[in-house]
Amino acid sequence: MKEQMFCYQCQETAKGVGCTIRGVCGKLPQTSKYMDLLLSVIRGIAIVEEALRKASVKGSEVSGDFIVDTLFSTITNANFDDESLIARIEKAVNLRNELMAIAAANGVELPMTEELAWDGNRDSYNEEGTKHSVLREQNEDLRSLKELTMYGLKGMAAYYEHASRLGHRDESIIAFMQKALAITAKTDASMDELFHLVLETGNFGVKAMALLDKANTTSYGHPEITKVNIGVRKNPGILISGHDLHDIEDLLIQTEGTGIDVYTHGEMLPAHYYPQLKKYKHLAGNYGNAWWQQKEEFSSFNGPIIFTTNCIVPPSPKANYNGRVFTLNSTGYPGWKYIEADAQGHKDFSEVIALAKTCEPPTEIEQGEIIGGFAHHQVLTLADKVVEAVKSGAIKKFVVMGGCDGRAKSRNYYTDFALQMPKDAVILTAGCAKYKYNKLNLGDINGIPRVLDAGQCNDSYSLAMIALKLKEVFDLDDINKLPIIYNIAWYEQKAVIVLLALLSLGVKNIHLGPTLPAFLSANVAKVLVEQFGIAGIGTVEDDLREFFE
Repeated sequence: MKEQMFCYQCQETAKGVGCTIRGVCGKLPQTSKYMDLLLSVIRGIAIVEEALRKASVKGSEVSGDFIVDTLFSTITNANFDDESLIARIEKAVNLRNELMAIAAANGVELPMTEELAWDGNRDSYNEEGTKHSVLREQNEDLRSLKELTMYGLKGMAAYYEHASRLGHRDESIIAFMQKALAITAKTDASMDELFHLVLETGNFGVKAMALLDKANTTSYGHPEITKVNIGVRKNPGILISGHDLHDIEDLLIQTEGTGIDVYTHGEMLPAHYYPQLKKYKHLAGNYGNAWWQQKEEFSSFNGPIIFTTNCIVPPSPKANYNGRVFTLNSTGYPGWKYIEADAQGHKDFSEVIALAKTCEPPTEIEQGEIIGGFAHHQVLTLADKVVEAVKSGAIKKFVVMGGCDGRAKSRNYYTDFALQMPKDAVILTAGCAKYKYNKLNLGDINGIPRVLDAGQCNDSYSLAMIALKLKEVFDLDDINKLPIIYNIAWYEQKAVIVLLALLSLGVKNIHLGPTLPAFLSANVAKVLVEQFGIAGIGTVEDDLREFFE
């Protein structure tokens, strides 16, 4: 048992219950224990910070950013590097102890919790990691609510980190994260307290997504309708994956005039929509599809690959690209080169550029263009056209099909659904779920494409803003009276915070697939069904009848 693990934070968790031998994602039991231990120590940091805040005593200036980084590094497919996790554990213990000393010096009483009791002994990492696993909470329903909050916090941290790297911060979000982590550490937390915490997490999820939207658009302009090349050029290239726009800007600046082209991959596709990024002529196009196909696509790309955030698929030992992958920020993989940021948050990509110059150009795997850039500002400029199409009956329904893609064959449901839905329906999407249908020829309605791509998973905020604007335009008193269907695919924790954010905005009757989360206990799932109408998906045929008839 000591060599095993328990993790059920992603949709692909083993048998729909939990990974206990090795993560389906590739995470090893030892790595899982390090992550569980790390999360335990940051709960301890949060407990002390919350106590200091209530006593009006200043805590640490770095704990907020450290908590954000830690939560992000434990998100699915972000970090598989034990050494980087151990370094974070050691830093966390030191930070926790410094905060405890501040509390003691100021007479601030701290609760007696296991998160504060551990002395940080390296020899006890295994034992403590096992003790502080997901299963530390014996009550299944309390555990479900605590983990639902924790996964929402991980998604929130991802969005907050991107915003803060662009100079946009909100201390109320940091304070909430600390409060929420402290509550999840309580052994006497009630169902009511934890359920309220889940809903409050959704509220702050909206704030975090709004902050990131402001950060992105302030820095790079509002996304514009853009056709993106999916073929290749003849120059050597660098492929950049993940979500961080600050990093691709750094890369574009440093590669300008070098003869190296830059290609986006996966969730970095929406970089092409921003005016201040697409002005770089060597931003050549998008290469490949969603994250889970990277093994084949990285092999044929030929040049260096950069991971700015999560969505790493562990390669085989003989993969031909192992020597040309670089990781940044909260990501890591054993044997791959990690690039540190300087004091201003910038990275030096000179090593990547030098390697690219020795590589062959990418091998072409497809040709053509895909269109995107339909974030809330752009769609609202088309509001009159959209409203007229709805009033005339040309558009009968909008279907929100944002979220995540994944390996499971059951996700072909979303391709089939897109192909078979009525021709008077329009898809609103954000996230890598779009790769299930964004290359299909679904046509348009009066010049409005039938797939409106708002961008990355965090740009689900745009979809919510579009819905709220349509509610206002049609003078409705309830967002749920709009002709909008929510048929969302999920995979990891950023989708969890999007779901909680939508619930906080009053959206009901969301269908979630391809399976419901394993971390929802039967009783918690029942509450979500009764209060919010949360449901799973069925067959394409049955769901089409339910949604459109």
